[in-house]
Amino acid sequence: MDNRQKKILIVEDDQFLREFYQELLVAEGYTIDTAPEGEMGLSKIQNNTYDLVLLDLMLPKKDGVQILRDLKASPPKSPQTIVVLTNLGQDTVIRECFSLGANGYLIKSALNPDQVLTEVKSYLQKAG
Repeated sequence: MDNRQKKILIVEDDQFLREFYQELLVAEGYTIDTAPEGEMGLSKIQNNTYDLVLLDLMLPKKDGVQILRDLKASPPKSPQTIVVLTNLGQDTVIRECFSLGANGYLIKSALNPDQVLTEVKSYLQKAG
């Protein structure tokens, strides 16, 4: 599988983490787009096609759960694989995200960079 054809959106307000994930994935050959806050993230998801969206939940302007709600109410033209990447590990939040259409749920603090890459590749294979 050619990673260069895979386009990933990172919706993350923490600049250090956003740039860290971006560098990590660019080094693997993926095309990366980013959004530092929720409204921009939602707009990009609705107006572009991504193979994978990594979505933080704690975001300014619009949080990740609300983005999932909005996407469920008004689905984008092309279906997206959305994986929540957050430090919120509460079961209720996780269940809500899945019920709103998230394809996966990753806890940032529990994953080292290699594990993040492994998860990304796994979700892309499932989607592809």
